[in-house]
Amino acid sequence: MGYIEELRGIVGHRPLIFVGSVTILIDEFGRLLLQQRKFPLGAWGITGGLMELGESTEEVAKREVFEETGLKIDKLNLINVYSGSQNNIKAENGDEFYVVTVAYYSEDFEGELSVDKAESITFEFFHPNELPKNIVKSHKVILDEFLSKHYKYKTVIR
Repeated sequence: MGYIEELRGIVGHRPLIFVGSVTILIDEFGRLLLQQRKFPLGAWGITGGLMELGESTEEVAKREVFEETGLKIDKLNLINVYSGSQNNIKAENGDEFYVVTVAYYSEDFEGELSVDKAESITFEFFHPNELPKNIVKSHKVILDEFLSKHYKYKTVIR
């Protein structure tokens, strides 16, 4: 049992604040890796998750990418930190929480892409002008900021 599950056992469904990290991975063609999620079913999002006790946000980013994709990241670049009332989530089981999300991007990763079937349906690299429509709303905000301020590929290679 992890920290969040233990905490929920104590406080029940009451609103909590959690910190998490997400990471946009960019391949050599300038495509972005997105995860088709099981929760919410079929929605696309950025790989990431919540912090465990003692972790830095960078460690969360690297751990979550490895757990969900089998890929190892070296260098992370900060996109921004996202917080506020728009980051309120109410889970189907009644748990309510606010997430402070630290978003990163990296072009420095290695390994064989594998899918953790517990959390993901699939992973796919997308060109920025071909992103799927059904993207988690908070992740769309992060992707939009990344593409407008940090994305260095000016022409999309097909």
